[in-house]
Amino acid sequence: MAIITLGDRVMSAPCLLPHSICHCIHFLSPELALQHGKVAIVTGGTRGIGYETSRHMASLGAHIIIAGQNELKGVSAVKRICEENREAKGNTQSTQSLEFDQLNLASLQSVRQFVQSIKRRGLPLHILVNNEAVMLVPEGRTEEGFERHFGVNYLGHFLLTLLLLDTLKHSGKRGSCSRVVTLSSSAHDAGEIQLDSLQCYSAHVAYSQSKLALLLFSSHLQQRLDRGGFPVSSCAVDPGMVDTSLYCHLFLTARLSQTAIARLLYRSPSQGASTVLYTALSPSLEGEGGAYWSNGRTKMTSPNTYDPQLHRGLWDSSCRQVGLP
Repeated sequence: MAIITLGDRVMSAPCLLPHSICHCIHFLSPELALQHGKVAIVTGGTRGIGYETSRHMASLGAHIIIAGQNELKGVSAVKRICEENREAKGNTQSTQSLEFDQLNLASLQSVRQFVQSIKRRGLPLHILVNNEAVMLVPEGRTEEGFERHFGVNYLGHFLLTLLLLDTLKHSGKRGSCSRVVTLSSSAHDAGEIQLDSLQCYSAHVAYSQSKLALLLFSSHLQQRLDRGGFPVSSCAVDPGMVDTSLYCHLFLTARLSQTAIARLLYRSPSQGASTVLYTALSPSLEGEGGAYWSNGRTKMTSPNTYDPQLHRGLWDSSCRQVGLP
């Protein structure tokens, strides 16, 4: 099937193109309504998909908090987005509300400090985009001693989301749910989680495991929200193969090959952000959570993602690891 956009409608049509070419047809998010009054947090919003997500949401009038570790890059991203959106609107007056706050997902203490800072300000929170990630990084540990992929990609976002969940619940309402959008990956297919041994030392295995954990978390979070009747929805998104700096840790020859291939076949960061924006903002998805989205449509996940014992086991284990009851 191919995705065709007609104005603000998204339609599916049979695809007659060869399979390899079909995968180059990228979903384009339909035109989205203004988001004045909405507050969104985007982790890793200083570059790549996170930057494009922040930029587009800011252009629609949402109050965006870019959360990241590097303050210089954060301030620079805020400045660039403000300038780009100002130029696009053809005026010198900016009505955007855009800011950067420091967040180091490799430190659970930093996550708690970030949340305390947000809550002290009394801001609502309507959208949380769990975007930041590391991939194929050299072996290393977070401040609390967790393998870096698992700690940064998964545990940091797990704690962040749960600490902000009350704010998300209070900010949502019937007909206008708050939304949690968590970026996973097709790499979850290769992931395997052993609850008695969550620490991996193969970069490929560790990355796949972290993306599987994010998918399980997103799905189980929706189940818990449904049972409580809360006005919050949770979904996971695979942005596809996107030409970003996430590949910077490939060894030299692989990186050179990837750079050449990316120019031809990979999505741009803007294209990679399309499904993220669609799931975060589209009114057609109001109240619909629990799905895994790829290229503008829902997609089946690997068989182990449907294991309820794995869902509960990972959730309970994660709560113990981050110090939550």
